[in-house]
Amino acid sequence: MFLAKSFLSGIIDVVSNNIDQFVPSDPPPPRRPVVYAEQHESDEEKQFRRVFQQLAGEDMEVSPKELMDILNKIIAKRGDLQTDGFSIESCRSMVAVMDSDSTGRLGFHEFKQLWNNIKKWQGVYKCHDSDGSGLIGADELPNAFRAAGFPLNDQLFNMIIRRYSDDCGNMDFDNYIGCLVRLDAMCRSFKTLDKDNNGTIKVNVQEWLQLTMYS
Repeated sequence: MFLAKSFLSGIIDVVSNNIDQFVPSDPPPPRRPVVYAEQHESDEEKQFRRVFQQLAGEDMEVSPKELMDILNKIIAKRGDLQTDGFSIESCRSMVAVMDSDSTGRLGFHEFKQLWNNIKKWQGVYKCHDSDGSGLIGADELPNAFRAAGFPLNDQLFNMIIRRYSDDCGNMDFDNYIGCLVRLDAMCRSFKTLDKDNNGTIKVNVQEWLQLTMYS
């Protein structure tokens, strides 16, 4: 359990936005048998897998409830991040958009990608919290999204403010992370569907519902 404790303490509307301006993360690799994975992993990945086994339990998958518990343990140790805590609903959404194989849970590579993104975006959040309040103010948010790889146009930015910020336009840590996880996943989905790379996609109603309802 020592590894897990150390691990825990360490821590689309694109009408006028060119999709090429966004820099989403790469999709997680497909699941492979554990024996195959262990033979091809670096020492760092093997250590991460041992930690993941402790966090995920015998089924080697993280449910939304388990994700909520893990993330809230982390932020409970961070007095410099203002947050109400990750809710079960936000964790369901994060699992849904990271769940590349539609199991309803996060496997090793899916969780590892989410974890690496959260660590990266936590650094961005801290850099743009210029007054040390633990919040990112409305005037700081555009640059905070740009630094995370998502330069938003005014229309999309205002929609995100209405959805994820408080009445003053400030955004706390859990809402910033939840927003970026979804934004990153939706951009990845768009790029996957944009087969000819021209910045437009065509979907039928079933594809649209599948893309938007499980997220």
